[in-house]
Amino acid sequence: MRNSRRCIVTGGCGFIGSALVRHLCREGRDVLVIDKLTYAGNVESLKEVEGKYKLLVEDICDQAAMDRAFEEFKPDTIFHLAAESHVDRSIDGPGEFVRTNVVGTATLLQAALKWWRTNPNFVFQHISTDEVYGTLGDDGFFTEKTPYSPHSPYSASKASSDHLVRAWHDTYGMPVLITNCSNNYGPYHFPEKLIPLIILNCLDGKPLPVYGKGANVRDWLYVDDHVKALCLVNAKGVPGETYNVGGHNERTNLEVVKTVCAILDELRPRAEGRHEDLITYVADRPGHDLRYAIDPAKLMNELGWKPEENFETGIRKTVQWYLDNEWWWKPIHEKKYAGQRLGKA
Repeated sequence: MRNSRRCIVTGGCGFIGSALVRHLCREGRDVLVIDKLTYAGNVESLKEVEGKYKLLVEDICDQAAMDRAFEEFKPDTIFHLAAESHVDRSIDGPGEFVRTNVVGTATLLQAALKWWRTNPNFVFQHISTDEVYGTLGDDGFFTEKTPYSPHSPYSASKASSDHLVRAWHDTYGMPVLITNCSNNYGPYHFPEKLIPLIILNCLDGKPLPVYGKGANVRDWLYVDDHVKALCLVNAKGVPGETYNVGGHNERTNLEVVKTVCAILDELRPRAEGRHEDLITYVADRPGHDLRYAIDPAKLMNELGWKPEENFETGIRKTVQWYLDNEWWWKPIHEKKYAGQRLGKA
């Protein structure tokens, strides 16, 4: 079992990245956060572990800066989460997704390779998505053996980065670990994504946009369960292997929206009626994958992972967190993103 005490986390001010940084800091590890602080990067997401990590504001595409980061921090592990991640934004501007997700990953791999050659206990851990596998029909699950079939600029860029990480392992022998996760949700989630968007639109009394008929299915994973899986893979995973992380919590988009509405009817009722009355069906996303569902059996059986939250418990915690933490999301709503539609192509 590895014992990574010095960890670089790229994208550590983003949603999943900040959850990982908070967890690592609570465990007493030395953490260097590398983040460009684009629109979705928010240092406020690390407020509760302030002073327990180091922050390097740099672009992962900058080779000289990444080389220096490795040489100066001397990591045991890099958790690579930095990525452009919103499918709708990838439809509007795919170039930035190729630059960050593909070129940035290649840049980090080169810096890591140079470091690993004199520090053989180092491991490169790459965090990816189930969207690289494409879409499923009404049944079946993604496994680690599912062929890649990405359909959006975002998923294609992440598939490319996965292949690069494997290539550095196969070509140079550098130890790598890859995880592909289902849709995450939880606190500190930038409000362009479905669940925080619906919560905040409900609070503002705005329409709740549902793509198409709301029939697209996603497998939902509470972010803290994902973070614990990442740490377990880091400690016990076999270099060169891929591990899928999913919560067995399939819901249609419409079911998700109605669940959030029902919780808010209880916790923050509207004088005008039910929150569900705000649902508005809009034109579907171009190339919208029908269904994602992950089989996490390998992670569960080989490494002993088990999620602590189901969708019912996790979504209630999430809604309550947004009700309790207006200080975090209100500045974003006012200055960065107010819920407008993206990715119409």
